[in-house]
Amino acid sequence: MENELNMLENKLAQLIQMSGKLRAENHQLRQELAHALSSNRQYTDKMDSAKARLEKLLTNLPEEQS
Repeated sequence: MENELNMLENKLAQLIQMSGKLRAENHQLRQELAHALSSNRQYTDKMDSAKARLEKLLTNLPEEQS
């Protein structure tokens, strides 16, 4: 009985340790995801701005004459 309780205690300690590691990893992954989403928004804004500038330049180009 004592041996079984010790084994159960060890397994519980391992579970608690693993849970803490997973919680820390989950927190880090959430931070990385938030950073990636923010960067993605910035890149999308830059692309939209560049697209608008290119479209404006294209409208100001003289028409090709044959």
